[in-house]
Amino acid sequence: MTKQQLGSQAGPPSLSHVGSTSAWPTHAIVREVGLRDGLQSISRVLPTARKQQWIRAAYEAGQREIEVGSFVPARLLPQLADTAELVQFAKTLPGLFVSVLVPNLIGAQRAMDEQADMMLVPLSASHAHSVANLRKTPKEAIAEVARMRAERDARGSRTRLEVGIGTAFGCTLQGRVEADDVLALLRDALDAGADQVSLADTVGHADPASVLALFSAARNVAGDRLCCGHFHDTRGLALANVIAALQTGIERYDASLAGIGGCPHAPGASGNAATEDLVYMLQAMHIQTGIDLPRLLELREQVADWLAGESLHGTLWRAGIPAHQAPAFPSSIRAGASSALI
Repeated sequence: MTKQQLGSQAGPPSLSHVGSTSAWPTHAIVREVGLRDGLQSISRVLPTARKQQWIRAAYEAGQREIEVGSFVPARLLPQLADTAELVQFAKTLPGLFVSVLVPNLIGAQRAMDEQADMMLVPLSASHAHSVANLRKTPKEAIAEVARMRAERDARGSRTRLEVGIGTAFGCTLQGRVEADDVLALLRDALDAGADQVSLADTVGHADPASVLALFSAARNVAGDRLCCGHFHDTRGLALANVIAALQTGIERYDASLAGIGGCPHAPGASGNAATEDLVYMLQAMHIQTGIDLPRLLELREQVADWLAGESLHGTLWRAGIPAHQAPAFPSSIRAGASSALI
């Protein structure tokens, strides 16, 4: 509901107006990032066979975008050392859009070698976090993006290049991050050759008002090339922040099964938006995701067994789907899932 709509009413909004879904998109994409953002925050190394089970089960539940890992040195993140094997496996599933995180040109080359559909390059609007996480200043990181784009063009590769602007709403190392710095970095990323860009609340400093303001400003800069929101639930606001981003037209969101996740170089960056909670919220709002929620909850139960003893998050698994709503959720799978970005 817009401010103009509210202002035009003499009294409180009518129930029919409140119930209107015209403010929301009809479809949204939920990209699963638990296999990368989630597992990198857990010291346990999940066996490759288990990860393949996770990918297949998520696919069978209707997820069509999965970030399967990251091409970083195994000595730094042994939890993700099998990323190449996971890309190869995921590429055997028809219609699955397979993404990987790449921190540098070498990682990008590996992603293209394996024919990943998407390589996500993390940049940080916080100078302190950029140096800690990438060992590069933001300006140096942009130069690396340009080298990745040049390499892709030289190869004739079809792997898309997404730049994710992290710590966009604040940083535990630096503190305040100015919106102007975020927007400048976003412009630089597009100028350097990124196909699309996304904004991430890496440490959970965002609130719905700041999300609405920054995503609106970023849309004015990037248009439809601003393609995704990535929210951590550190302070319990991840889903509220999704609601705010939806109002700016964003239809794609990162989430992690059981809400696992975090950044090794960002103290306090606990927990992504839980995939199952996000899917429930979207579909309860009549925003279709193509995901079979009961199957997703079964997968969560499996993953919880595999990660017994680890801190898991989310609330739907505990409360369950209300009985009167249950018949509506599995039906979404019959419509088929697709990626609006391919």
